Amino acid sequence: MTAKLSGRDLTLFRGERCLFKRLNFALNPGEMLLLEGANGSGKTSLLKAILGMLELETGEVSWNGEPVRNRRQRFHAALAWMAHRVGFKADLTLLENLEFERALRPQRGDDIVSVLERLGIERLRQLPMRSLSAGQQRRAALARMLIADVPLWLMDEPFTNLDRAGRALVFKLVREHLGRGGMCVVAAHQDVDIDATIHRIELR
Repeated sequence: MTAKLSGRDLTLFRGERCLFKRLNFALNPGEMLLLEGANGSGKTSLLKAILGMLELETGEVSWNGEPVRNRRQRFHAALAWMAHRVGFKADLTLLENLEFERALRPQRGDDIVSVLERLGIERLRQLPMRSLSAGQQRRAALARMLIADVPLWLMDEPFTNLDRAGRALVFKLVREHLGRGGMCVVAAHQDVDIDATIHRIELR
C-alpha cells in the first residue's frame, strides 16, 4: 500500500555538514513521525525539506504517491505548519490574523471564538499580535491549526514557551487529530508519549 506521506533516500547538506543521509519514512492516517535530536541536529531542516523549503541533495518526498515537487500547491493545501516563529502579522489582532487564515486553505466549521476559548486565549482576540506573550502566540498558532480542515500537521518544537498546562493541551490536541485519522510530523528535543503509532527519526 502506498503511504500517504513518504520520504525516500533523503540527503541534505548545510554548507559542508551532512545533516542527514539516505533517510526513509512512511506515514499513514492516524500516525505520527517524530523527529528527535538536540538543538541544531537538523530537525527543523528536515521539516523544511519535507515542505519543499529546502532543496535535497538526493531523494524525494511524496504525497499520495506523487512527488511533492510536482504538486506543491496541492500538498501545501493539505497541511498546517506550526513553525518555531509563529508567522502572524504583528499589527493585526489575533482575530484578524485567524480570519485571514480562513482564506488560505479549507477550514473546519468550528467557530473561531470557540476555538480560542478552548485554548484559553479568547479574551485576547482583539489585541494586536505584538502585544501577546510568546506562550500566548504559541497558543494562537495552535488555533490556526485547529481551524484548518487538513489531514497533515507539521509542528516544529510545539512545546516551546508553553507551561505544563499548555504542553498537556498540545498532547491532547495531537491525540484528537490522530484519532480523527490525521497525521503529524513533530520535531521535538523532548520525549513525546502518545498512544498512537509513532515512527521515530533520531538526528545527531
